[in-house]
Amino acid sequence: MTVRRATLNEAQALWTIRNEAIRFGCRETYPEDVLAAWTPDEMPEGYRNEIVNNPFFVADNENGEPVATGFLDLKNGSVEAIFTLPAWTGRGLAKQILQAIKQEARSRGMSRLTLSSTPNARDFYLTQGFRVVKEGLYPMSRSGTLLRCYEMVCELDPDMRKVPE
Repeated sequence: MTVRRATLNEAQALWTIRNEAIRFGCRETYPEDVLAAWTPDEMPEGYRNEIVNNPFFVADNENGEPVATGFLDLKNGSVEAIFTLPAWTGRGLAKQILQAIKQEARSRGMSRLTLSSTPNARDFYLTQGFRVVKEGLYPMSRSGTLLRCYEMVCELDPDMRKVPE
């Protein structure tokens, strides 16, 4: 599988990956009405801005179609939106996307990354070098709902960061 930067014309496909992954992966974690509010079919315009303004990665299948996504939020130094289509889970794609995000962060001189994890994804992030800072509630602006989540942090290996010239 190839990991590469996303293009703006893929926005709707990436939104669909996000929604399918949430609806599948979080179905035993959050109530159905919460999932529906979190995953509207209509993509908000702000999602396109994330693709334009941040290093947004995709993993392609053998046909060159995106099947996993994730990005580095440059403003907050956080890992965001790592999602894999349900049929493609368990193949290491989320790990590859996360490695690309970590490398991007290092190349920009970042020494740590943060993220908010759903309970069902927490163990994955623990195996990828993150640690739980606290359990909390993440506000969903569109629905006014609070999602149970884990605030996590990962210290990036300082020897792997780009050395300023």
